Amino acid sequence: MGDAAAECTIKVVCRFRPLNSAEVARGDQYIPKFKGDDCVLIGGKPYYFDRVFQSKTTQEEFYNAVAQKIVKDVLEGYNGTIFAYGQTSSGKTHTMEGKLHDPEMMGIIPRIVQDIFNYIYSMDENLEFHIKVSYFEIYLDKIRDLLDVSKTNLPVHEDKNRVPYVKGCTERFVCTPEEVMEAIDEGKNNRSVAVTNMNEHSSRSHSIFLINIKQENSKTEQKLTGKLYLVDLAGSEKVGKTGAEGTVLDEAKMINKSLSALGIVISALAEELSYNATYGPSQSMTRILQDSLGGNCRTTMVICCSPSAYNDAETRSTLLFGQRAKTIKNQVSMNVELTAEQWKSKWEKEKEKNKTLRNTVNWLENELNRWRSGESVPVDEQFDKEKAKEEVQALESTHHNDKTPPKPALNSLPGVKLTDAEKEKYEAEMAKLYKELDDKDDEINQQSQLVETLKQQMLDQEELLASSRRDHDTLQTELNRLLAENEASKEEVKEVLQALEELAVNYDQKSQEVENKTKEFEALSEELNEKSSSLASIDSELQKLKEMTNHQKKRVTEMMSSLLKDLAEIGIAVGSNDIKQQESSGLIDEEFTVARLYISKMKSEVKTMVKRSKLLESTQTETTQKLDQTESELTACQLRISQQEAKIKSLTESLQNVEQKKRQLEENVDSLSEEIVRIRAQEKVNAMEKENEIQSANEVKEAVEKQIQTHREAHQKQISNLRDELDAKEKLITELQDLNQQIMLEQERLRVEHEKLKAADQEKSRQLEELTVQQDRREQARQDLKGLEETVARELQTLHNLRRLFVQDLSTRLKKNAQMNSEDTESSAAQKQKISFLENNLEQLTRVHKQLVRDNNDLRSEIPKMEKRLRATAERVKALETALKEAKENAARDRKRYQQEVERIKDAVKPKNMGRRGSAQIAKPIRPGQLPGAPINFSVNRSNLIQNNHPTGIKGGGGGNNRQEKHAPCFPAVIGL
Repeated sequence: MGDAAAECTIKVVCRFRPLNSAEVARGDQYIPKFKGDDCVLIGGKPYYFDRVFQSKTTQEEFYNAVAQKIVKDVLEGYNGTIFAYGQTSSGKTHTMEGKLHDPEMMGIIPRIVQDIFNYIYSMDENLEFHIKVSYFEIYLDKIRDLLDVSKTNLPVHEDKNRVPYVKGCTERFVCTPEEVMEAIDEGKNNRSVAVTNMNEHSSRSHSIFLINIKQENSKTEQKLTGKLYLVDLAGSEKVGKTGAEGTVLDEAKMINKSLSALGIVISALAEELSYNATYGPSQSMTRILQDSLGGNCRTTMVICCSPSAYNDAETRSTLLFGQRAKTIKNQVSMNVELTAEQWKSKWEKEKEKNKTLRNTVNWLENELNRWRSGESVPVDEQFDKEKAKEEVQALESTHHNDKTPPKPALNSLPGVKLTDAEKEKYEAEMAKLYKELDDKDDEINQQSQLVETLKQQMLDQEELLASSRRDHDTLQTELNRLLAENEASKEEVKEVLQALEELAVNYDQKSQEVENKTKEFEALSEELNEKSSSLASIDSELQKLKEMTNHQKKRVTEMMSSLLKDLAEIGIAVGSNDIKQQESSGLIDEEFTVARLYISKMKSEVKTMVKRSKLLESTQTETTQKLDQTESELTACQLRISQQEAKIKSLTESLQNVEQKKRQLEENVDSLSEEIVRIRAQEKVNAMEKENEIQSANEVKEAVEKQIQTHREAHQKQISNLRDELDAKEKLITELQDLNQQIMLEQERLRVEHEKLKAADQEKSRQLEELTVQQDRREQARQDLKGLEETVARELQTLHNLRRLFVQDLSTRLKKNAQMNSEDTESSAAQKQKISFLENNLEQLTRVHKQLVRDNNDLRSEIPKMEKRLRATAERVKALETALKEAKENAARDRKRYQQEVERIKDAVKPKNMGRRGSAQIAKPIRPGQLPGAPINFSVNRSNLIQNNHPTGIKGGGGGNNRQEKHAPCFPAVIGL
């Protein structure tokens, strides 16, 4: 509710940013020229505004001149709006937000938030404030909640006073500036931005930050409500300059469309067109700003311009836009909610006014009837128009002073009189229609969200379908390949069947021959068995020889391996380079060659070690001699040090005695000199008294004084001589002490060198012992190697003899067998046929064997592939098991942490929230005169808390550190009901 509306125009200010780096690099001209604080010249044409700010204006200066006054208006119950308009990259976001947490560069929004709370803290302590904030953006003409990104495409409704609002938007209760800044940071992170050729952080949406402040006076029970809209509009763009493409281009189209609609609204309001012709119902931004443009709001528009000649056309268009907006008039009234007593008083006054008007009407009717009847009405009985007008004006002025609320829309209709029943029916029908409208909006919102979900699902299905098509193509290609292979296999099978048919025919022909040849084969088989037995005996002997050879080779190999191992150990012990043991190549000659190389290398190493040992022995002798010499020098130095110490001690004692004697003599001389001077002075004075010569006495006195001065000078000279002698003695002592220190340092150095030499001697002795041990081991290894060489030579000779015998025996037997076969061939033609038959059978068996070998090879070639697949499958299974295990562990940890957090919250809430279940939300109020952190005095009206289903204030200190949201209880501010 509000008082009589006051008319005011929109306040328009203009701000020019400095040239940016790209414009400076391009060499653009700075085109604006300023004429006073309210005029700017572009190309010689003046543009007038409420205030014009130059490029050097700081953020603080701009805020103090433009936005600081609106804080008081909002806290006094008025609505306020500040929004920035201009082309892209003209400084709108810098003006409204700036750097949010930089005290110097922060913009209007963070500064006005801080000023609101500072102003509240300085107000009357009887006031109680409830502050809630909302933050949303208009992206592609759809309203999206920046504090809850799951809320998209929110609808714009109108309340009973035809004031538009965003339904379903998150309203967060705040108590401190820090909580407001947290909400701003959260919303800013969710806002849509993009990179263009003109701006690296171009806003792609219109953002609106709404602060709703409700205050209540605990004494007068007066309630005021103020809303503050802080709007950061997206900049108008020229695609040729920004280089927008794809999604950014679509965003630019919607931004320019919405700004064009805003320009149409402002032009229509400037020309005072009707309401319906002004605000487009399809444009969300113009509907939200409906109250700010021509409604109940004190609006400040910030025109942000570029000073570059490159943007001359856009700058002129922006300035014309601001000039048109400056002519819009708003009807501003205070948002007051009257109490029941105030409504009752107002009703009584209206009733009295109505009674007076009725009496006036009756008076006029009576007077009119008398005139119509032809009766003359005296002047004193006639109706006094001026008096009645004064009474009506008095009642109207009283009505306005009492801040009566505006009449409902039904009573404001001319010529319409409704009864109470009709009014109730009409209001019920209106409420029903509003409810149906809300339900339809909710349904539309749900359907929109469902459409978005279905679109996303459709995209997923299309992607899945494309993937399935690709898989189908791949499988079709594979199927075609398999079909081709199948056709080829069929051809091969046909050929095989034909070959089998031919083989069957040949088999029938040969079967008879087989029966005939079977008997002959049996005879030959017996003979073959005999020869096979003889050949088996030869094979067994050959096998024995092979086993013996292998055994000998194995023994030789083991001996060579052990020998090489010993040589390697000797090489490690002797040489600086390790002797690597090579793998056995199976060739004895090569192993012997390697052994000889190792032995020759060891011989050279042993010779080198012997030379080194001799060198170390000679070095040890020299070191021993040097050590003896050093010890003798050390003994001499110690003797000299003891002598010098004794001498220093005696000199110190004599110096002390001389000093003591000197002091005694000085004391005696002083006493005697004083006595002599005193006696002489007394004698002279006595003589002077006798002679009564005052002048002579003065001369004598002066002579005495001169004599005293002479004695004093002599005494001083003697003292100085003694002091010089004392200084000389002290200097001598210092020199002796320095010499003693040097001797001690030299002694320490000699001792350290002596220890180093001893350590070096011990180390060389140890090395000599190691070399001796190594030399012994080498001698032993040389002897063992010599014996091993003899053994290996004998074994090799034995093997060569056995091999020669075996080859001779085998060649003899083969010759005999060949002769026997030739004799048998010549003797019998039938035997040749048998042999040919056996050869044919052998050839068939060979072919079968080759086929089996090929199949076996094919299978073996497939084995690595299958093993690789198996390993890959096993690794995949193992990786999946590991991932599943990690996921289970992470889920268990998250669940445990979540349970711990829930338990902690329950423990914190339980003692404070015992009786709160099922009650309304309680928001923590802000009390003036108290800074954040002040103690809270919990006192709540139980009846009001139960009856009202909205946040109820708790009396106590404001500015707490707890954040409350509309749909979540504020735990620290909860009391039991």
